[in-house]
Amino acid sequence: MDAERVPPGIDPTKAHPSRRYNYWLGGKDNFAVDRESAEMVASAFPTVGLAARENRAFMRRVVGYLAGEAGIGQFLDIGTGLPSAGNVHEIAQGIDPSARIVYVDNDPIVLVHARALLTSEPRGRTAYIEADLRDPEKILADADLRRTLDLSRPVALMLVATMHFVTDDHDPYGIVRTLLGALPSGSHLVMTHATGDYLTPEEYAVSVEANERSGVPFRLRGREEFARFFDGLEVLPPGVGSVVEWRPEEPAEDRPAVEDVSMLCAVARVP
Repeated sequence: MDAERVPPGIDPTKAHPSRRYNYWLGGKDNFAVDRESAEMVASAFPTVGLAARENRAFMRRVVGYLAGEAGIGQFLDIGTGLPSAGNVHEIAQGIDPSARIVYVDNDPIVLVHARALLTSEPRGRTAYIEADLRDPEKILADADLRRTLDLSRPVALMLVATMHFVTDDHDPYGIVRTLLGALPSGSHLVMTHATGDYLTPEEYAVSVEANERSGVPFRLRGREEFARFFDGLEVLPPGVGSVVEWRPEEPAEDRPAVEDVSMLCAVARVP
């Protein structure tokens, strides 16, 4: 991106998770600082680009499942990131044209690209909110969300590759409880989260150090810590595990190693 064409409100001197993720996915909507931060993480975890792609593939599979088999017609996707092929609304409305989707992100560049996200099927609806996951009450009170989603009907809350950017001092479990507290029975929580469970102690230490230097707050969490987000929910089969093992479309021999992806996932229903 040309620094001379930076939209107002965007600081091209600070790395941002959505632009860094865009870089790992092969996109061009990022600044030099984002690429430098991304490469710093990659120096400690060289397969981070593969992890980003597998995380995205999981998202496509889970939206297909929710919109199809589970019959979910509403999605709240927080930390949506920059548009790329196979956005939530494209998958969901490809199955159910009346599906409604609200995207949330705190990167102003995503707002610049919002038209790509807001191209909805005529029978459905999409909306975009510029807000921060760490302020869930503001998200839930937003007028565009209330106009787009019917919170008396089930909603899929999508927190894909997002919660590992919420450090412990921002009460990550409280954030998820607040969001789920506004959703009715039959809603679903979808989450993926970077983990150190598949790393050796040496690899874990190097990864933590690289993330601390990258300029983006980050918190690896283990399986038990991750599972706490789903307390009181009905976790669906196959349970908590690697994103590469959740309803995979490829045979086992064609899937990447869980160690190379190092990303936990789970899908759960609100009872």
